[in-house]
Amino acid sequence: MPLPILTLALEKVYLKEGVASQLHTMNYIQLEPQADVAVIKINRPEALNALNLDVILELSRIIDIIAVDDGIKAVIITGAGERSFCAGADISYMVDISPILAEKYATTAQEVLNKIERLEKPVIAAINGFALGGGCELAMVCDIRIASSNAILGQPEVTIGIPPGWGGTQRLLRLVGPAKAKELIFTGKTLTAEEAQNIGLVNKVIAIGEGDAVSPEAQGDNPKSKEWSMQISRILNKKLMEDCITLAKQITRNSFIAVKTSKTLINKGMDADISTGLRLEIYGWALCFAHEDRVKMMSAFLNKSKK
Repeated sequence: MPLPILTLALEKVYLKEGVASQLHTMNYIQLEPQADVAVIKINRPEALNALNLDVILELSRIIDIIAVDDGIKAVIITGAGERSFCAGADISYMVDISPILAEKYATTAQEVLNKIERLEKPVIAAINGFALGGGCELAMVCDIRIASSNAILGQPEVTIGIPPGWGGTQRLLRLVGPAKAKELIFTGKTLTAEEAQNIGLVNKVIAIGEGDAVSPEAQGDNPKSKEWSMQISRILNKKLMEDCITLAKQITRNSFIAVKTSKTLINKGMDADISTGLRLEIYGWALCFAHEDRVKMMSAFLNKSKK
């Protein structure tokens, strides 16, 4: 084996071993590879997957790992269990902290959310249950949001004496417009998955279909029984993850350089005037002509069309 290839192979081995050792030290974040798709799971179900400082720091580390892994082309973020995607900031921690610690908490959280938003790889939020406060803010930094029909979203921070502090005031207005953002933030009201989809906060809602009937034993005489509700939640969560993985695979079949360039152009264009955005698009478009993906995929398309 030539020396450069051997060196590269060894580097990949050491990287994988380093990743494995880091994952073993994580208590609240799980990484589940699905070929070229990485599923990140916030694993703190006893607190509805709320983000305390430990969870935030682990999430930051896992994003750093994914960012440098060329084998990962898309990411899915979800919560452990069926009850909650992420219930936001940890109120039990916030209740007694000083303004200085509060500023540090928000800064740390914003840094990791910004890191997710800037990740070159597409990120899908699989919203399974509550996505409130910081949980909604986490969902908003993802590129695409898919929610189960029992999901609840919102920025209810004013009901506990604070405004959104992890990007909610800025990202919500960009997604749903200033008037709707003000209504939701000023009232602290929450939205069902269907309501969130209607205002453009969620891309798609996963619901129970005719082929997903709950067993009569679970339903019993009371269609609102605890066992019935739990089984519904499990079915919804399974369907949600299957849908998100299917979507991620559909994305990863395309040119990675084209997808990541498109993500950058869209994100930068949101804060630019139309002329600047169009010029950036030309540069990004032209840049892809220097990549071998473009030649291979265009040639394959032409060859296919000739058959």
